[in-house]
Amino acid sequence: MKLEIVTPDTVIYTGEDINLVQLPGIDGSFEVMDHHAPLITVLKKGQVKVVRKGEKPEFFDIKGGVIEMLENKLLVLAE
Repeated sequence: MKLEIVTPDTVIYTGEDINLVQLPGIDGSFEVMDHHAPLITVLKKGQVKVVRKGEKPEFFDIKGGVIEMLENKLLVLAE
């Protein structure tokens, strides 16, 4: 899947061939995988874990936000 993590000030991350993204949901941590069903939800403060094919996971701290998963593209609008 494609992934973009953006804040009001800048683009934190953009990439393709993402296998899995683990996110801090308001009701607990959850994962979005390649070809996940469409989804919109709210995030709380925590870490976003990004797993690309054949690479070590990357971590990004956020203060909350919203995600949209649509047509195999995950957009994270973070604070």
